[in-house]
Amino acid sequence: MYVASENRYDNMKYNRAGRSGLKLPAISLGWWYNFGGLDVFENGRAIARRAFDLGVTHFDLANNYGPPPGSAEETFGKLLEQDFAPYRDELVISTKAGYDMWPGPYGEWGSRKYLLTSLDQSLKRMGLEYVDIFYSHRPDPETPLEETMGALDAAVRQGKALYAGVSNYSPEQTRQAAKTLRELGTPCLIHQPRYSMLDRWVEDGLLDVLEQEGIGCIVFSPLAQGQLTDRYLNGIPEGARASKTERIWLTPDTVKENLPKVRKLNEIAERRGQKLSQMALAWVLRKPQVTSALIGASSVGQLEDNLAALDNLTFSKEELETIEKILEV
Repeated sequence: MYVASENRYDNMKYNRAGRSGLKLPAISLGWWYNFGGLDVFENGRAIARRAFDLGVTHFDLANNYGPPPGSAEETFGKLLEQDFAPYRDELVISTKAGYDMWPGPYGEWGSRKYLLTSLDQSLKRMGLEYVDIFYSHRPDPETPLEETMGALDAAVRQGKALYAGVSNYSPEQTRQAAKTLRELGTPCLIHQPRYSMLDRWVEDGLLDVLEQEGIGCIVFSPLAQGQLTDRYLNGIPEGARASKTERIWLTPDTVKENLPKVRKLNEIAERRGQKLSQMALAWVLRKPQVTSALIGASSVGQLEDNLAALDNLTFSKEELETIEKILEV
């Protein structure tokens, strides 16, 4: 029987999500990969247990995480029943709906029918009465924003979610979503955008909107799909994400194109006494608007490596200027 570490809160840093009362760990555990039906259950279990023992109180899921879709939530449901049930009130569990989940016109995007039906399915898979955060996973160009936000508000009012969030929304969409939710009486807690040294779109307006609206920010892909680790420093190893043709978001050409920058960044990390991945996590967390950085982990060792980023979150002015010059090229 799993008994959580008594020292689990000793070393983790917790940040407030915007102007809300909710704090999240500076590094949270994403369940996008490594916890699906095709993965080894005991490996995922070891990662989740170790994460919680080290103060990672936030597990981030979505309806379609797996593979196959839905299986990450099923894995969490088993772990909740077997390991984490006594600690439910110490956990922040999120899920999302927005991407393709089942056949037909009601299985994706942002309609009220899809979002609320999907949430019911997610709760059933996870064995939960409620999630802490329910997200609209992406904006829907064909559904009125009022309908999508109304569904998030309904989820909170029905007691199926404590907070509402959005993901992948542009700065203006985020401002409008926040306004609509505020008028409904359910503030937007948090936004989940992609952000890394190699993908800085959030700096072009989104972070400003989040600060103005008092919305938290939890960033995904802070390691740029593994590019900001030591994995690709000497080329693309066999079996790596970039070698798998179905991963359209990370191609060999992208890895090769970024490699000169990545190698220079690695030199700075070494001077800081950090791995490149640890510096990359510290770098996204340097922004006061960023509440938490989401990491994936395929092993306990990888998890521990990433969490060690918290040992050195401070950058000198010179380091930040040197990083900026590298990234501008």
